[in-house]
Amino acid sequence: MMKRFFAGLGIGLAAGYILGPTLKNDKISPEKALKEVKKAVSKKYAISGSWIHMIPEELERNNISYTVYRGGLSTTTEEGTTQYEFLVDTKSGTLLDLQSS
Repeated sequence: MMKRFFAGLGIGLAAGYILGPTLKNDKISPEKALKEVKKAVSKKYAISGSWIHMIPEELERNNISYTVYRGGLSTTTEEGTTQYEFLVDTKSGTLLDLQSS
């Protein structure tokens, strides 16, 4: 009985040690951030292309610091193609800025 307890305890501690840094990472992946942006923007625009920088950058707006991914979208309408640039928060996936370029 005690052997099983200590074996389970050892496995749990080893898993915690190995997975700990991964679980503490509070950033979403760039791919997930792009998916969230496309989901939000597709309600208004037909998206024909998209990209995102894989390396986050620091940004300050209204005295608030953000870590963001920078990316872009292409939309197509009857008038033609329009390019947009966006900033998305790395923690929540919230679209912070969307501007035509």
